[in-house]
Amino acid sequence: MPKRPNPELTDDDNPEWTDADFARARPASDVLPELFGNQAAQTMLKPRGRPRAEVVKERITIRLDADVLEAFRSTGKGWQTRMNDAMRDWVRAHSPV
Repeated sequence: MPKRPNPELTDDDNPEWTDADFARARPASDVLPELFGNQAAQTMLKPRGRPRAEVVKERITIRLDADVLEAFRSTGKGWQTRMNDAMRDWVRAHSPV
């Protein structure tokens, strides 16, 4: 027996979509220019977030001594970048050339 929706939670202004609704649906890139114009649509469709970096860093898990970690964290925002730079300096100083 199918479960009936709770009438108190049913929103008549925003009913659940049917298969026919999904069949009629169009991508935002098609609809927004018609509704708001090309310039506004381009702004709304613009990708968000940080741009992709050319050199992508790798996420790892590492265990560090608490005092080392606290020393870097105490330097404030950007401590991870400073730790990366310190490790890079170490690699340059200790790599056989």
